[in-house]
Amino acid sequence: MRIITLNLNGVRSATNKGFLHWFAKQEADIFCVQELKAQTTDLTADMLSPNDYCGYFHCAEKKGYSGVGIYCRKNPDKVIEGMDIVEIDAEGRYLQVDFGHLSIISVYFPSGSSGQHRQTVKDFFLDQFFPILKRLVDSDREIILCGDLNIAHKEIDLRNWRPNQKNSGFLPRERAWLTRIFDELKLVDVFRHINQEQDQYTWWSNRGRSWANNVGWRIDYQVATPGIAHKAKNVFIYKAERFSDHSPLIIDYNYNL
Repeated sequence: MRIITLNLNGVRSATNKGFLHWFAKQEADIFCVQELKAQTTDLTADMLSPNDYCGYFHCAEKKGYSGVGIYCRKNPDKVIEGMDIVEIDAEGRYLQVDFGHLSIISVYFPSGSSGQHRQTVKDFFLDQFFPILKRLVDSDREIILCGDLNIAHKEIDLRNWRPNQKNSGFLPRERAWLTRIFDELKLVDVFRHINQEQDQYTWWSNRGRSWANNVGWRIDYQVATPGIAHKAKNVFIYKAERFSDHSPLIIDYNYNL
């Protein structure tokens, strides 16, 4: 089972940069996307259902903003759109597909980098999302949470960690939230479970020469329950082409969907 997650920074923009052409060659079973920046009425047939995949979407009410999607090679048993929290669901941040005992989620955490108001929104999201995750874990389902969490967990996960300790995305309380889901809920950061190397990033600022110098952050994740996490056999951040300011995170699992 191959699962890919990518923040598109606009599905139409990514498509113009060759995203769908690359998608067609990946043979993914599941492709989770974030930051659609579009409504479904804005999407072409190829964007809605590339290569005959089933496309599911949870769009923001605000046009050109946020939104998540999941492309599935086979039809899921169940699709859950949103978290049943009005303020969060208005921004299109959560989509879940179920296949038997396995739930796969595409999620896009708020960014707090534009100011204190948005950091407050992010903190609210984290407070609300933890019990939702806990209920899923307590249901004894296997879970793979895919997406842009907008948090780098440890110093190894961003190049310039020292000056960013007071910045959104690397605040102590955000990092502690991630530690809680790993320590208390026993979820696994699948990429780090397999790859402990330095300089492994999934997002680069458009300022300066961040991409050229690999001054990045690892903020895109696949986080899973232990049973499915330990079936992961290959992890890979694809950087040969750029469709977005993020790179695709590809993980292969020894599991038949």
